[in-house]
Amino acid sequence: MARHGTLGEFEHLVLLAILREPDGMGSARIGRELEERAGRRVSRGALYSALERLGEKGYLDWSVDATAPERGGHPPRRFAVTRAGRAAVRDYHRAVRNLTAGADEA
Repeated sequence: MARHGTLGEFEHLVLLAILREPDGMGSARIGRELEERAGRRVSRGALYSALERLGEKGYLDWSVDATAPERGGHPPRRFAVTRAGRAAVRDYHRAVRNLTAGADEA
């Protein structure tokens, strides 16, 4: 499997938030999920930067959300995790499990 780029901690949380909704979600909802479920306050700039990086890595895809009203002339985007993104999340979880195995005994 080709490596698309390493997954940072914040990027990991963004992917997990999006994975909670099978049909993907918009950026405002992603921000709320991060705040409510991960206890992370996130600026729009930081979130959009992470979404852009994840797209460049091939971990996210997006489409125009035709069901939502336009905001300021810009149609909202709906983000979804790609197959490569799901694999990156699994790899990240595997690495954390491997690194934490036995840490309680130390």
